[in-house]
Amino acid sequence: MVMVCLSDFEAYAKKHLPKIAWDYFAAGADDCTTRDENILAYKRIRFRPRMLRDVSVTDIRTKILGSEISFPVGIAPTGFHQLAWPDGEKSTAKAARAMNTCYIASTYSTCTLEEISAAAPGGLRWFQLYIHRNRAASQQLVQRAEALGFRALVLTADLPYTGKRRDDIRNGFRLPPHMKVKNLERAFEVCEMSLLDPSVTWNDIYWLRSLTRLPIIIKGILTREDAELAVRHGVQGIIVSNHGGRQLDEGPATIDALVEVVEAVRGTVEVYVDGGIRKGSDVLKALALGAKCVFIGRPALWGLAYKGEEGLQDVLRILQDEFRLSMALAGCASVSEIGQHLVQFSKL
Repeated sequence: MVMVCLSDFEAYAKKHLPKIAWDYFAAGADDCTTRDENILAYKRIRFRPRMLRDVSVTDIRTKILGSEISFPVGIAPTGFHQLAWPDGEKSTAKAARAMNTCYIASTYSTCTLEEISAAAPGGLRWFQLYIHRNRAASQQLVQRAEALGFRALVLTADLPYTGKRRDDIRNGFRLPPHMKVKNLERAFEVCEMSLLDPSVTWNDIYWLRSLTRLPIIIKGILTREDAELAVRHGVQGIIVSNHGGRQLDEGPATIDALVEVVEAVRGTVEVYVDGGIRKGSDVLKALALGAKCVFIGRPALWGLAYKGEEGLQDVLRILQDEFRLSMALAGCASVSEIGQHLVQFSKL
């Protein structure tokens, strides 16, 4: 089978993954309105391409928090990669390093932070954190990540409780007995989402800053008000995210929320976006609306399901090629030339 676009990997994953794993990765909250809107919202944005702009050489590199990546697509934090591929997050880390981009490892990894680091030494990695009721366990995770060379801490803010994902309830979703949430094994007898601390507030960012020298990025921001609070509390970056539509249904699509957040921060911190990116042209739209970089969640898992590290590299390479082509066809020779002048919202 020739894999031409990301939907080819989606079809493969749906056909070959066990139903319970596919349903877990695909799930949105409630009616899945926000999950689907994340994708549909990109289709309402149209390009205003410019012509006769020497694009014989294109430069798609960019920097995030001072680290250069080969193109502005990284891997978003998602849990339980062993459900997609036996080597799990080790394969994810290797693919990200091979493609010279950023991988955000999840608290809910099925490999330890140590295994992820050892699998791809020198790769650009950030660590995604959930703050648990057991604060000592969260503190230990932060300090382990920093000691292992992770370069930033990504605090997920949109999960005080887990959204209602109907298929997971119907399936009675649990990890298979041979898989573990490795980073929390020492901290808890069992790993349940109920161990998350719903009392977390903005003040906990000061607590995190007291634990680490790593830059702190906050993930899950969708409004101007929260973007302004994030800046006020000294974060270095914001990921505009609705958790892939898995938390509060009927919130905004992330690409729609991006504009509001970018305007609110006025260039004081870097803004990234995840959710709904399926083509290189989507990446171009996100950058035109002010994102420094995008992160992909489900497509990374589809790549793993196809051929592990190699499959994920294929997904990234397709996005890279499509982004380069879209950029050139829109009249941009480098990422620095991408701006809001390139897009308009459709009247449809």
